[in-house]
Amino acid sequence: MSEAGRRLGTKEIFDGPDGPLSYYRSGSGTPLVLVHSLALSARMWADIAGEFAAAHEVLALSLRGHGESSWSGEDFSVEDLTGDVLALLDHRGIERAHVLGLSMGGSVALTLAGLAPARVERLVLCDTTAWYGPEAPAAWRERAAQAAGRPRYQQIGFQVDRWFTTTFRAQHPEVVNHVTGIFLSTTPAVHAAACRALGTMDSRGLLPAITASTLVITGREDQATPPSMGETIAACVPGATMVLAPAKHFAILESHGLRSTVLAHLAGAAPLALGEAALTDGCCRAVA
Repeated sequence: MSEAGRRLGTKEIFDGPDGPLSYYRSGSGTPLVLVHSLALSARMWADIAGEFAAAHEVLALSLRGHGESSWSGEDFSVEDLTGDVLALLDHRGIERAHVLGLSMGGSVALTLAGLAPARVERLVLCDTTAWYGPEAPAAWRERAAQAAGRPRYQQIGFQVDRWFTTTFRAQHPEVVNHVTGIFLSTTPAVHAAACRALGTMDSRGLLPAITASTLVITGREDQATPPSMGETIAACVPGATMVLAPAKHFAILESHGLRSTVLAHLAGAAPLALGEAALTDGCCRAVA
Protein backbone atom coordinates (compact mmCIF):
# COMPACT_ATOMS: atom_id res chain seq x y z
CA MET A 1 0.00 0.00 0.00
CA SER A 2 1.20 3.53 -0.76
CA GLU A 3 1.99 6.05 1.97
CA ALA A 4 -1.20 7.94 1.02
CA GLY A 5 -3.17 4.71 1.35
CA ARG A 6 -1.73 4.01 4.79
CA ARG A 7 -2.81 7.46 5.98
CA LEU A 8 -6.31 6.91 4.62
CA GLY A 9 -6.80 3.57 6.37
CA THR A 10 -8.14 0.29 5.01
CA LYS A 11 -8.99 0.09 1.31
CA GLU A 12 -12.16 -1.83 0.49
CA ILE A 13 -14.08 -2.64 -2.70
CA PHE A 14 -17.83 -3.13 -3.13
CA ASP A 15 -20.30 -3.45 -6.00
CA GLY A 16 -21.59 -0.07 -7.13
CA PRO A 17 -24.29 0.84 -9.65
CA ASP A 18 -21.80 0.87 -12.55
CA GLY A 19 -19.21 -1.64 -11.35
CA PRO A 20 -16.89 -2.12 -8.36
CA LEU A 21 -16.15 1.02 -6.33
CA SER A 22 -13.18 1.67 -4.07
CA TYR A 23 -13.11 3.50 -0.76
CA TYR A 24 -10.87 3.93 2.28
CA ARG A 25 -12.10 3.49 5.86
CA SER A 26 -10.53 4.85 9.03
CA GLY A 27 -11.47 6.00 12.52
CA SER A 28 -14.65 5.35 14.47
CA GLY A 29 -17.76 7.25 15.44
CA THR A 30 -20.52 8.86 13.38
CA PRO A 31 -19.83 8.04 9.72
CA LEU A 32 -18.43 10.86 7.59
CA VAL A 33 -18.33 10.36 3.81
CA LEU A 34 -15.72 12.39 1.88
CA VAL A 35 -16.46 13.03 -1.80
CA HIS A 36 -13.60 14.24 -3.97
CA SER A 37 -13.16 16.89 -6.63
CA LEU A 38 -13.19 16.61 -10.43
CA ALA A 39 -10.54 14.31 -11.92
CA LEU A 40 -9.16 13.35 -8.49
CA SER A 41 -9.98 10.46 -6.13
CA ALA A 42 -10.28 9.41 -2.49
CA ARG A 43 -6.51 9.73 -2.20
CA MET A 44 -6.80 13.52 -2.29
CA TRP A 45 -7.85 13.38 1.40
CA ALA A 46 -4.68 11.61 2.57
CA ASP A 47 -3.19 14.66 4.29
CA ILE A 48 -6.30 15.59 6.27
CA ALA A 49 -8.40 12.45 6.75
CA GLY A 50 -6.67 11.74 10.05
CA GLU A 51 -8.02 14.97 11.53
CA PHE A 52 -11.57 13.81 10.83
CA ALA A 53 -10.91 10.18 11.81
CA ALA A 54 -10.15 11.27 15.38
CA ALA A 55 -13.91 11.80 15.86
CA HIS A 56 -15.59 9.95 12.98
CA GLU A 57 -15.58 6.79 10.93
CA VAL A 58 -14.22 8.33 7.73
CA LEU A 59 -15.27 6.77 4.43
CA ALA A 60 -13.35 8.31 1.53
CA LEU A 61 -15.01 7.19 -1.71
CA SER A 62 -13.63 7.24 -5.25
CA LEU A 63 -16.53 7.90 -7.62
CA ARG A 64 -16.93 5.73 -10.72
CA GLY A 65 -13.93 5.89 -13.05
CA HIS A 66 -11.81 7.79 -10.54
CA GLY A 67 -8.96 6.29 -8.55
CA GLU A 68 -9.38 2.54 -8.35
CA SER A 69 -13.13 2.56 -8.98
CA SER A 70 -14.46 0.93 -12.13
CA TRP A 71 -16.55 2.56 -14.85
CA SER A 72 -18.43 1.15 -17.82
CA GLY A 73 -17.37 4.00 -20.08
CA GLU A 74 -20.93 5.27 -20.49
CA ASP A 75 -21.73 8.93 -19.85
CA PHE A 76 -23.14 9.67 -16.40
CA SER A 77 -24.87 12.51 -14.59
CA VAL A 78 -24.32 14.09 -11.20
CA GLU A 79 -27.45 12.22 -10.10
CA ASP A 80 -25.76 8.98 -11.15
CA LEU A 81 -22.77 9.87 -8.99
CA THR A 82 -25.07 10.34 -6.00
CA GLY A 83 -25.99 6.70 -6.58
CA ASP A 84 -22.37 5.77 -5.91
CA VAL A 85 -22.54 7.44 -2.49
CA LEU A 86 -25.90 5.86 -1.66
CA ALA A 87 -24.49 2.48 -2.66
CA LEU A 88 -21.62 2.98 -0.21
CA LEU A 89 -24.05 3.82 2.60
CA ASP A 90 -26.13 0.76 1.78
CA HIS A 91 -23.03 -1.43 1.59
CA ARG A 92 -21.97 -0.29 5.05
CA GLY A 93 -25.50 -0.55 6.46
CA ILE A 94 -25.55 3.17 7.29
CA GLU A 95 -28.96 4.85 7.49
CA ARG A 96 -27.64 8.39 8.08
CA ALA A 97 -24.18 9.88 7.70
CA HIS A 98 -22.41 13.20 7.60
CA VAL A 99 -21.29 14.06 4.07
CA LEU A 100 -18.49 16.44 3.01
CA GLY A 101 -17.98 17.16 -0.66
CA LEU A 102 -15.47 19.37 -2.47
CA SER A 103 -16.16 20.97 -5.86
CA MET A 104 -17.66 18.19 -8.01
CA GLY A 105 -17.97 16.18 -4.79
CA GLY A 106 -19.88 19.07 -3.25
CA SER A 107 -22.29 19.10 -6.19
CA VAL A 108 -22.78 15.37 -5.65
CA ALA A 109 -23.24 15.86 -1.90
CA LEU A 110 -25.87 18.59 -2.19
CA THR A 111 -27.73 16.63 -4.87
CA LEU A 112 -27.70 13.58 -2.61
CA ALA A 113 -28.97 15.61 0.34
CA GLY A 114 -31.79 17.01 -1.79
CA LEU A 115 -32.81 13.70 -3.35
CA ALA A 116 -32.44 11.58 -0.20
CA PRO A 117 -32.62 13.99 2.76
CA ALA A 118 -33.22 11.20 5.26
CA ARG A 119 -29.74 9.77 4.56
CA VAL A 120 -27.72 12.90 5.41
CA GLU A 121 -27.29 14.10 9.00
CA ARG A 122 -24.90 17.01 8.58
CA LEU A 123 -23.62 18.42 5.31
CA VAL A 124 -20.42 20.30 4.42
CA LEU A 125 -20.28 21.83 0.94
CA CYS A 126 -16.80 23.04 0.02
CA ASP A 127 -16.15 25.36 -2.93
CA THR A 128 -19.03 24.06 -4.99
CA THR A 129 -22.22 24.95 -6.80
CA ALA A 130 -25.68 23.62 -7.64
CA TRP A 131 -25.54 25.12 -11.15
CA TYR A 132 -22.81 26.59 -13.33
CA GLY A 133 -25.12 28.95 -15.20
CA PRO A 134 -26.83 29.17 -18.59
CA GLU A 135 -23.57 28.90 -20.54
CA ALA A 136 -22.51 25.76 -18.66
CA PRO A 137 -23.37 23.08 -21.24
CA ALA A 138 -21.25 24.68 -23.96
CA ALA A 139 -18.45 25.74 -21.60
CA TRP A 140 -18.15 22.31 -20.03
CA ARG A 141 -18.27 20.57 -23.42
CA GLU A 142 -15.23 22.64 -24.30
CA ARG A 143 -13.59 21.68 -21.00
CA ALA A 144 -14.36 18.05 -21.77
CA ALA A 145 -12.71 18.32 -25.19
CA GLN A 146 -9.60 19.83 -23.61
CA ALA A 147 -9.52 17.16 -20.92
CA ALA A 148 -9.66 14.41 -23.53
CA GLY A 149 -7.50 16.04 -26.17
CA ARG A 150 -4.57 17.66 -24.37
CA PRO A 151 -1.74 15.78 -22.65
CA ARG A 152 -2.38 15.66 -18.89
CA TYR A 153 0.86 17.41 -18.01
CA GLN A 154 -0.14 20.41 -20.14
CA GLN A 155 -3.25 20.87 -18.00
CA ILE A 156 -1.41 21.04 -14.68
CA GLY A 157 -0.61 24.76 -14.66
CA PHE A 158 -4.24 25.75 -15.15
CA GLN A 159 -5.42 23.35 -12.46
CA VAL A 160 -2.86 24.18 -9.79
CA ASP A 161 -3.38 27.92 -10.19
CA ARG A 162 -7.09 27.44 -9.51
CA TRP A 163 -6.64 24.92 -6.68
CA PHE A 164 -4.19 26.70 -4.36
CA THR A 165 -2.99 30.19 -3.46
CA THR A 166 0.55 31.17 -4.39
CA THR A 167 1.53 31.26 -0.73
CA PHE A 168 0.27 27.74 -0.04
CA ARG A 169 1.99 26.37 -3.15
CA ALA A 170 5.28 27.81 -1.95
CA GLN A 171 4.91 26.57 1.62
CA HIS A 172 3.42 23.11 0.95
CA PRO A 173 4.76 21.74 -2.34
CA GLU A 174 4.27 18.20 -1.02
CA VAL A 175 0.49 18.68 -0.88
CA VAL A 176 0.44 20.24 -4.35
CA ASN A 177 2.57 17.41 -5.75
CA HIS A 178 0.35 14.79 -4.13
CA VAL A 179 -2.84 16.21 -5.66
CA THR A 180 -1.13 16.80 -9.00
CA GLY A 181 -0.05 13.16 -9.10
CA ILE A 182 -3.65 12.02 -8.66
CA PHE A 183 -4.79 14.32 -11.46
CA LEU A 184 -2.12 12.96 -13.80
CA SER A 185 -3.24 9.39 -13.11
CA THR A 186 -6.91 10.09 -13.87
CA THR A 187 -7.93 8.88 -17.31
CA PRO A 188 -8.84 11.62 -19.81
CA ALA A 189 -12.07 9.79 -20.71
CA VAL A 190 -13.57 9.92 -17.21
CA HIS A 191 -12.35 13.49 -16.73
CA ALA A 192 -14.20 14.45 -19.89
CA ALA A 193 -17.33 12.53 -18.88
CA ALA A 194 -17.36 14.27 -15.50
CA CYS A 195 -17.03 17.65 -17.23
CA ARG A 196 -20.10 16.88 -19.35
CA ALA A 197 -22.00 15.83 -16.22
CA LEU A 198 -21.22 19.12 -14.49
CA GLY A 199 -22.24 21.05 -17.59
CA THR A 200 -25.75 19.58 -17.56
CA MET A 201 -26.22 19.71 -13.78
CA ASP A 202 -28.94 21.92 -12.33
CA SER A 203 -29.69 20.98 -8.72
CA ARG A 204 -31.00 24.37 -7.64
CA GLY A 205 -34.52 23.02 -7.23
CA LEU A 206 -33.30 20.47 -4.69
CA LEU A 207 -31.75 22.98 -2.30
CA PRO A 208 -34.93 23.82 -0.33
CA ALA A 209 -35.50 20.08 0.23
CA ILE A 210 -32.23 19.68 2.14
CA THR A 211 -32.91 19.02 5.81
CA ALA A 212 -29.34 18.36 6.92
CA SER A 213 -27.62 20.99 9.03
CA THR A 214 -25.47 22.56 6.32
CA LEU A 215 -22.15 24.40 6.31
CA VAL A 216 -21.10 26.07 3.05
CA ILE A 217 -17.40 26.91 2.62
CA THR A 218 -15.95 29.00 -0.18
CA GLY A 219 -12.48 30.43 -0.71
CA ARG A 220 -12.52 34.19 -1.13
CA GLU A 221 -10.21 33.82 -4.14
CA ASP A 222 -12.00 30.84 -5.66
CA GLN A 223 -12.27 31.35 -9.43
CA ALA A 224 -13.81 27.96 -10.23
CA THR A 225 -16.83 28.30 -7.91
CA PRO A 226 -16.71 31.91 -6.70
CA PRO A 227 -18.32 33.09 -3.45
CA SER A 228 -21.53 34.09 -5.25
CA MET A 229 -22.18 30.41 -5.99
CA GLY A 230 -21.75 29.48 -2.34
CA GLU A 231 -24.00 32.37 -1.34
CA THR A 232 -26.73 31.05 -3.62
CA ILE A 233 -26.56 27.63 -1.97
CA ALA A 234 -26.58 29.12 1.53
CA ALA A 235 -29.53 31.37 0.68
CA CYS A 236 -31.64 28.43 -0.51
CA VAL A 237 -30.77 25.66 1.96
CA PRO A 238 -32.87 26.18 5.10
CA GLY A 239 -30.72 27.31 8.02
CA ALA A 240 -27.42 27.01 6.17
CA THR A 241 -24.27 28.70 7.45
CA MET A 242 -21.62 30.09 5.07
CA VAL A 243 -17.94 30.58 5.81
CA LEU A 244 -15.59 32.52 3.55
CA ALA A 245 -11.95 31.47 3.81
CA PRO A 246 -8.73 33.22 2.70
CA ALA A 247 -7.98 30.56 0.08
CA LYS A 248 -8.70 29.42 -3.47
CA HIS A 249 -10.67 26.40 -4.68
CA PHE A 250 -9.21 23.82 -2.30
CA ALA A 251 -9.76 25.86 0.85
CA ILE A 252 -10.36 22.76 2.98
CA LEU A 253 -6.89 21.48 2.08
CA GLU A 254 -5.20 24.83 2.70
CA SER A 255 -6.58 25.66 6.14
CA HIS A 256 -6.19 23.66 9.36
CA GLY A 257 -8.42 26.22 11.08
CA LEU A 258 -11.13 25.61 8.51
CA ARG A 259 -11.02 21.90 9.24
CA SER A 260 -11.50 22.72 12.92
CA THR A 261 -14.57 24.71 11.89
CA VAL A 262 -15.87 21.68 10.00
CA LEU A 263 -15.34 19.44 13.03
CA ALA A 264 -17.20 21.93 15.21
CA HIS A 265 -20.10 21.93 12.75
CA LEU A 266 -20.18 18.14 12.67
CA ALA A 267 -20.20 18.12 16.47
CA GLY A 268 -23.28 20.34 16.50
CA ALA A 269 -21.81 23.79 17.24
CA ALA A 270 -24.26 26.66 16.88
CA PRO A 271 -23.85 28.54 13.57
CA LEU A 272 -22.65 31.77 15.14
CA ALA A 273 -19.94 29.87 17.02
CA LEU A 274 -18.26 29.01 13.70
CA GLY A 275 -16.89 32.50 13.08
CA GLU A 276 -16.31 35.89 14.68
CA ALA A 277 -18.99 37.82 12.79
CA ALA A 278 -22.16 36.94 10.92
CA LEU A 279 -24.38 38.57 8.32
CA THR A 280 -27.88 37.22 8.04
CA ASP A 281 -29.86 37.36 4.78
CA GLY A 282 -33.08 35.35 4.88
CA CYS A 283 -32.15 31.82 5.81
CA CYS A 284 -28.49 32.34 5.01
CA ARG A 285 -25.82 33.15 7.57
CA ALA A 286 -22.57 34.32 5.99
CA VAL A 287 -19.71 34.00 8.45
CA ALA A 288 -16.60 35.99 7.56
